[in-house]
Amino acid sequence: MAASLLLSLILLLSVLSSNSCCALEHRISYANFTIVNVFPHDPKAFTQGLLYYGNDTLFESTGLYGQSSVRKVALLSGKVQIIHKMDDSLFGEGLTLFNKRLYQVTWLRRDGFIYDPKNSNQVSVSRHVIYYKGHQVYNLNELEYINGEVWANVLPTDCIVRISPNDGRILGWILLQNLKKELVDAGEINESDVLNGIAWDGEQKRLFVTGKLWPKLYEIKVNPIKTPIDEVTIEELCLPEPYYLPQGAQTQ
Repeated sequence: MAASLLLSLILLLSVLSSNSCCALEHRISYANFTIVNVFPHDPKAFTQGLLYYGNDTLFESTGLYGQSSVRKVALLSGKVQIIHKMDDSLFGEGLTLFNKRLYQVTWLRRDGFIYDPKNSNQVSVSRHVIYYKGHQVYNLNELEYINGEVWANVLPTDCIVRISPNDGRILGWILLQNLKKELVDAGEINESDVLNGIAWDGEQKRLFVTGKLWPKLYEIKVNPIKTPIDEVTIEELCLPEPYYLPQGAQTQ
């Protein structure tokens, strides 16, 4: 990865590139999904960050004051193998892996931490802006680097946006509305329990997604949609206003 992209992923910024509103028009792709596998997931985990570590192991960061953590999870069983609980004053955010260390940031305070078996250190955070056809895209959350692109959840929607790490252009949208709907209809989650969490197994080309307080983690296959989706539909499904404060959140 390029150093600039690594920094963006390490710090799990809300957005990736400044002044991208003026990029030239380009073709944007659209996709839906097929479920490949379903795995158990801790229904009490307010998922903020997710990454695949290899050997059917995940690392996950969770949020909410008094409940934030960084944890090592067995993919097949969903069992939490190791957990690091954060101070009650911190609201955990996204997570990534670089040089055998875990990097995490916190919400509002912009504190960043580096985790290894022995200690943690603070890092700095910066901020940029992403635009879609001249409109700012708010609420980019969990990020994942996949095949030369950055994929991000857009809270509180059921959309994943594909972003160019070079200039911040939006390359495409992946629509996952039916995934959450299935859980809501079954009474397993509430409507407010949003999609959040993307992990990529680069070796076996597997894509995993989950959500905040979801009891399941999914391996999915992305399927291109050949017919373009009109801008109004994308705006309704994937472009929210600035995100509301989660219940129990507080400013610092």
